[in-house]
Amino acid sequence: MNAAPSGSAEYFDGWYANMVGSTRRDELKQRYLGLPAHLLSTSLLPWEGIADVVGALRLSPGCRLLDLACGRGGYGLEVARRAQARLVGVDFSREAVRQAADAARAPGVEAEFRVGELSATGLPDASVDALMCIDSIQFEATEATYRELRRVLAAGGRSVITSWEALDRSDESVPERLRLVDLRAGLEGAGFLDVEVREPKAWRAAERNLWLAAAELDPAEGPDVRSLHDEAIRTLEGFDRIRRVFAVVTAP
Repeated sequence: MNAAPSGSAEYFDGWYANMVGSTRRDELKQRYLGLPAHLLSTSLLPWEGIADVVGALRLSPGCRLLDLACGRGGYGLEVARRAQARLVGVDFSREAVRQAADAARAPGVEAEFRVGELSATGLPDASVDALMCIDSIQFEATEATYRELRRVLAAGGRSVITSWEALDRSDESVPERLRLVDLRAGLEGAGFLDVEVREPKAWRAAERNLWLAAAELDPAEGPDVRSLHDEAIRTLEGFDRIRRVFAVVTAP
């Protein structure tokens, strides 16, 4: 059992390590999110959503793309491969970075992965041409994080951020970290231009079906399955009190 505090880097090291050798989580995501077997996902962006991200970023061949809170690297590698971009992935979990680096050994994309925080990537100012942060900003939705996004992104660069927000931020039944997420306010406050926030309904329907299937799993199968089952139960209890958000912005 992972005794590290929930949400800490040590906790997620254990969480990612439990995925090695367990196929059930990936099987469900492949079935309900439409993901291919080679794409290692640790969030809930469906296959069709990857095309949405690529289109919103408007990447040019050879540009430098940051996948912030990259997890196992699957989404960033796929986006970079489609756009012929150079990828840098940052995550605070050393185990996630290790797994992402292993995945990047496949041909077709130039990529590097490093340990860093949402609010402290360790990258130079204006060092990336585009940025994606998929289903992770809710873990540190602070002014410092939004400022870091702006700091590392070159002028004219575009950024895509996906997350969830509470429908009612005063509803204490919603986890606090989601009640604190306000992508529009945070991105506008950091100085981004052309802030657009959408609600992709198809993504949300795919999520519900995945969680319903995960809730039927037998938690006795192993730690990764137990984690997925328990997360599904918690998520379904408050599913209709949050909304899926997809933000696109431009750096001035």
